[in-house]
Amino acid sequence: MPVAYYKSPIGIICITEEDELITSVYALDEEHEVLPPETPLLQTAIQQLDEYFAGKRKDFDLPVKQQGSAFQQQVWGQLTKIAYGKTISYMQQSKLMNNPLGIRAIASANGKNHLLIVVPCHRVIGSDGSLTGFGCGIWRKKWLLEHEAKVLGVGQTTLNF
Repeated sequence: MPVAYYKSPIGIICITEEDELITSVYALDEEHEVLPPETPLLQTAIQQLDEYFAGKRKDFDLPVKQQGSAFQQQVWGQLTKIAYGKTISYMQQSKLMNNPLGIRAIASANGKNHLLIVVPCHRVIGSDGSLTGFGCGIWRKKWLLEHEAKVLGVGQTTLNF
């Protein structure tokens, strides 16, 4: 499986590819040697992440695939509809999915997202505005939300944290 390790402002990001699809974009807590991309698709993924971190990209145009149930796929699809620099609560997400009682299952599916930034689970927050539930670390979630607010010229208070 082709892999690349990319140095970002939030640490080393491991990007994997399988069958010409990006299968994971995940921040590592440990240091890792930065390796050049092995394929053109991994190069494109790194280029798009560079553009995101430079404030020049708000949406990703990568062929992606995550392993998951039909429900998880639906949850991840909903995440891609959250606008850059905006946040919604887990409750709002469950209502958008016409499943207000499924809030815990939806939150659990968000936590199984392996396409950091590309499928923006960092844009989902607690109903009280708290930064909860982020597998790559709350500090990274905070950094990503602040980065997007800064790019848009929006103050932190707009994002409720």
